[in-house]
Amino acid sequence: MNAQQLVDERGDLWLALAPLWLDREPGERDYAIMVNTIEHHGLSLHELEWIFRLELAPVMSRHQLSITSEWRQFDDYRLMKQLVGHNLRLKGWRRKGWALFSGLTTMMVRHRWHELMTRLMVARGEAA
Repeated sequence: MNAQQLVDERGDLWLALAPLWLDREPGERDYAIMVNTIEHHGLSLHELEWIFRLELAPVMSRHQLSITSEWRQFDDYRLMKQLVGHNLRLKGWRRKGWALFSGLTTMMVRHRWHELMTRLMVARGEAA
């Protein structure tokens, strides 16, 4: 898969989920955008979990740990470049390594992720 395919396939989903890593709690509007974008993609909860762990968290957690990071909003263009670069390299041992350490990279936003999954399940009419 090339960079343009990644942007076309995942770009809007990645950007919709990025507020999970901001310094502020996501608001109702943020969660509504996330749920609508996820629904547009038609992804299962299992698929979303692995996108969260492998495609997003390794890049986004670096923003949380950086002193000079953006905390109120992200530069979408710069963030997309980082996400695409990471995902183009996400093969073989790198994929396995990030899967192994995904608990650490998702730890700081796991409570937000659970809130999003609950809202998604409610929107789908599933038991939360």
